[in-house]
This record gives sequence, C-alpha cells and structure tokens, in this order.
Amino acid sequence: MKTRNLRWWIAAMLFASTAINYMDRQTLSLLAPYLKVTYHWTNSDYANLVIAFRVAYAIGQTVCGRWMDRIGTRLGITITVFFYSVASILTPLANGFLSFMGFRVMLGFGESANWPAATKVVSEWFPAKERALATAFFDSGSSIGGAISPFLVLWIYFHWGWRPAFIVPGILGFLWLLVWRKFYYSPEEHPRISTAE
Repeated sequence: MKTRNLRWWIAAMLFASTAINYMDRQTLSLLAPYLKVTYHWTNSDYANLVIAFRVAYAIGQTVCGRWMDRIGTRLGITITVFFYSVASILTPLANGFLSFMGFRVMLGFGESANWPAATKVVSEWFPAKERALATAFFDSGSSIGGAISPFLVLWIYFHWGWRPAFIVPGILGFLWLLVWRKFYYSPEEHPRISTAE
C-alpha cells in the first residue's frame, strides 16, 4: 500500500527524533541543582560537564556527517540513536564526576549525528523548493523537546529519583528506533512510495 505524502511522514519521524534528542541532553541541566548537592559539585565541575558534552558534540558532527555520507542514513541514524540512548540509560551507573563526564561525552558524540543525518534525509526525500520548510519542521523538534523536558524529567525526579529521569528519555529513543527501522528506507528502496512522489 502506497502512502500519500510519505516524505512528510518521514519529516515527522525526524521531528520526533530531534525532540527526544533534546530531552536527553536537557536532563542533566534540569537535575543539576539536585546532583550538585548529592555529588558536591562546584559550579566549575558542572561547567566542565557541559563543556565535555559540547566538545564531543562538535567533534562528532564532523565525524558523523562524513560517516552518514558513507554508510547511509537508515543505518547511520539507527546506530547513533542506539548509541546515545544507551548512553542515557547507562548514566545512572555514574557515581562521581569523571564517570558522569564519560557518559556526557558519549551522549554528546552520539547526539551530534542528528542534524547532519536529518539534513541528509531531507536532501534525499524533498525537492529543492521544500527543503527549507522540511528542515525547519524537523528542527522545531528541538524547541518542543526542550519545552517538554522540564515537565517530564522533573516529574520523574520527584516521583522516582534522578536515575529513572535519565533512563526514560533513553527508552523513548529505543521506541523511536522501532518505528524508524520499520518505516524508513531511501526513496529508491521504499516499498510505500507512490509513483508521483
């Protein structure tokens, strides 16, 4: 069965991925006031955790962008979402500053692939006249993810503690992956693409 406007359903998947991506990365900043007390972090300690994420992210964007060109977006996005979802789920194993930093580096590196990969998907699926709109659509997931995070993460924290607050966004990444693997293929291979599209 063919799906009408399939490219926009794919853009919706990219939107959801971007929202989850931002929920993952916001968790530490939302929980920082509580974790700083628990682990006796100074403001400099917390700043170094943020910097570690950013450095890994900056390096990862270049590396992952090149890698997506080589292996393709279906497999590339599968691997990177799996990687950063695992990093988020494993963060509760951290027991101090250095282990938290290690998990933040993993998260930053894995999440950095989202933008080059999603942009490549847009270039593959959308005609030139729609690419700016499609890019704006998936990118708006960052704002939605950032807006949802405080409600979800803090609600989980106050009910079950900080560890589940890292686990739940990671689980959302795995649920998203199930949809991605089932429904995403390149335009040349997609079984549900219409002749017109």
